[in-house]
Amino acid sequence: MIDVRGLRKRYHHLVAVDGISFKVNKGEVLGFLGPNGAGKTTTMRMLTGALPATAGRAEVAGFDVFEQPIQVKRRVGYLPESPPLYDELDTTAYLCFVGRLKGLGGAKLKAEVTRVAEVCGLQDVRRRLLGNLSKGFRQRVGLAQALMGSPDVLVLDEPTIGLDPNQILEIRKLIRDLSVKHTVILSTHILPEVVQICDRVIIIHQGRIVADDTLENLTSEQRSLEETFHELTQI
Repeated sequence: MIDVRGLRKRYHHLVAVDGISFKVNKGEVLGFLGPNGAGKTTTMRMLTGALPATAGRAEVAGFDVFEQPIQVKRRVGYLPESPPLYDELDTTAYLCFVGRLKGLGGAKLKAEVTRVAEVCGLQDVRRRLLGNLSKGFRQRVGLAQALMGSPDVLVLDEPTIGLDPNQILEIRKLIRDLSVKHTVILSTHILPEVVQICDRVIIIHQGRIVADDTLENLTSEQRSLEETFHELTQI
């Protein structure tokens, strides 16, 4: 579903992503784990076509991200760290706006707004202004806009950041449920999030992949994921 080869991003003298390569299979939930500034967000922006790469290649669903960006964007739902919401719109109007951007209209648009609102638990706030919603509901609306059009791949950047404990549990469960029909990549620096949601983990540090394996292989009776993560990110 996703094939990344030698992906690199340089900002003048700073190398944010340093030639990383990995693959993600259809239906897999991949956790992109690393400290702040490791290169997680930069990688996600390149995969969604929001940021050009300095070098390397990336394919999503068989389409080249940099040579066929429109085809890729039709197949990717992206939730950036700060949801792209317009506070003056209500939830339904905003989702309709996103749906039109994705080429939906008429009865299909109406049905899709109803579907994602139900999936994300937004039925009670469909007529509420986004600017008046709680952080938890704003995050749910962000997920809903990523789901519009039922994309093959969901790319979620720090999806639970800033939420309270109850909201975090709700969003984690929602993401896990979404993985039944979508391939998911999510970034986080929170270890429990990876354990509870992901099938596989890539640990990135200083723009490079330092581990890529299943949770089972990265942990053992004697060694926790936290210990593995701490050791790899101290190199």
